[in-house]
Amino acid sequence: MSKRLTREIGDLKQEILGLGTAVEDRVRLAVASIHGRDAVLAARVIEGDREIDEMEVDLEEECLKVLALHHPMAVDLRYIIALLKINNDLERVGDLAVNIAERAVVLASLPPFRMPIDFDAMASQTQDMLRKSLDALVLLEPETARRVCLQDRIVDDQNRETYRIVRREVQEDPARLDYLIHLLNVSRCLERIADHATNIAEDVIYLSQGEIVRHHAT
Repeated sequence: MSKRLTREIGDLKQEILGLGTAVEDRVRLAVASIHGRDAVLAARVIEGDREIDEMEVDLEEECLKVLALHHPMAVDLRYIIALLKINNDLERVGDLAVNIAERAVVLASLPPFRMPIDFDAMASQTQDMLRKSLDALVLLEPETARRVCLQDRIVDDQNRETYRIVRREVQEDPARLDYLIHLLNVSRCLERIADHATNIAEDVIYLSQGEIVRHHAT
């Protein structure tokens, strides 16, 4: 029974890594569709959302099956609980990638415009957090996870700066309000992706050290 449980937990790990890779790819494509005003690329992200949802449901069902059949304890129980939470966070990141892609479709339909917000730094920071949080999960590296938690403050500051820019731009040219709201939505989605990456990192810390750091300084 112990060998079977070990094997099934290994299978769960492979599934969560597959989901993480797919979600990372969706975020990358969604950001690229904004930069390139590429509605076709954005449509790929939107159409691929069902695959992410199915992967999330499949993994949840497998986790629950392992819990029901094996009644794991201690480290194994902690691992499966962490996987269930991370699974949900990754599905939400996939949804946020779709949201960004939907904004890209709208922006691509508008006449050429001056982009008042440079999303490069924010998008790069957010994607780096997501990648590191998954690396921390694979390698069970709590220190990497703690660095991800610290990076969240940077993305929060970048999101606040976007709000300031949008407020200024609306005052200067109210006719561009709808366009600016879409950009603000992209910024908010990136900030929420960073939050989910932080959640994953916090779960890795719990998984590797049994320490609950959510809502506390790391």
